[in-house]
Amino acid sequence: MHIHELGHVVLYVSNLVRSADFYRDILGFKEIARKQGMAMFSSGRTHHELLLIEVGGSPEAPSRPRPGLYHIGFKIGDGPEAAREAYAHLTEKHVAIVGTSDHGVTHSIFILDPDGNELELYADVSDEWKTNPLAVLAPIKRLSL
Repeated sequence: MHIHELGHVVLYVSNLVRSADFYRDILGFKEIARKQGMAMFSSGRTHHELLLIEVGGSPEAPSRPRPGLYHIGFKIGDGPEAAREAYAHLTEKHVAIVGTSDHGVTHSIFILDPDGNELELYADVSDEWKTNPLAVLAPIKRLSL
């Protein structure tokens, strides 16, 4: 067996409308369907990459780190300009940014969705990892956007 790529992510959410609107309107996912307590999205790469299922309740303020999901990474483009444009967009939409990092091969912006799930929005800035897989382990540097 060989995993070829991340297929999709499924998140339980407390409020489907709030979360689905966030992923569609803020992050720009194309909404494929929304019905019966679920919403399905795709960037166009595959049939669906994100599925939200409403379970109700309210988001907890968990301590970190904890077992379970740490974050989900979404590629937003190539080059430093893609990260700068995303940062400006998120700031304009008043999305709380919880961190930024220069990972050497990527520039990353970390945000929380409406239920507190951490999302990494990253732009590839180097393809060194293709010839040197250990490049992804380069020391993380501060990223100013």
